[in-house]
Amino acid sequence: MTPQASKQPILVPIDFSPGAEAAILQAAELAEAMQAPMTVLHVVHDLTATPVYKELKGAKKQLRRMEDVAQDMLQEYMQEIQKKHPDLGALHNAKILLLVGIPVTRILEASEKIDARMIVMGSQGRTGLSLIMLGSKAEQVVRLARMPVMIVKDRRKK
Repeated sequence: MTPQASKQPILVPIDFSPGAEAAILQAAELAEAMQAPMTVLHVVHDLTATPVYKELKGAKKQLRRMEDVAQDMLQEYMQEIQKKHPDLGALHNAKILLLVGIPVTRILEASEKIDARMIVMGSQGRTGLSLIMLGSKAEQVVRLARMPVMIVKDRRKK
């Protein structure tokens, strides 16, 4: 393995689903085995060019930009996974990245920008008509990415 190859991160796009957690855990194991860094990415889907706000309940009712809410969710999500898996050092050293845009486009752009060695992402397991009607982000990334892509299924019984 070349010194340059060991610095290339594993990119893990997540959407907070059970499949995303399975992908993070698989990527962390790979990162440790390959002595590679890991970058966890969440893309806030930008449906319009204007900012989207979400009302939060609490002592002070306030409106917050979706990016801010997503950043908090991402931090909390990673902290929960790190707490559940203290033995996976790659989880604790992972870089966290939040982007706004169309998920597939941003995943591909991020993978190129960080020179990812591979992309590891979860699958929601859609098949048949729901896959045709809704499309599959994972399938699009597999087709369009310039680096290897690993799709991880959630192993828990449904």
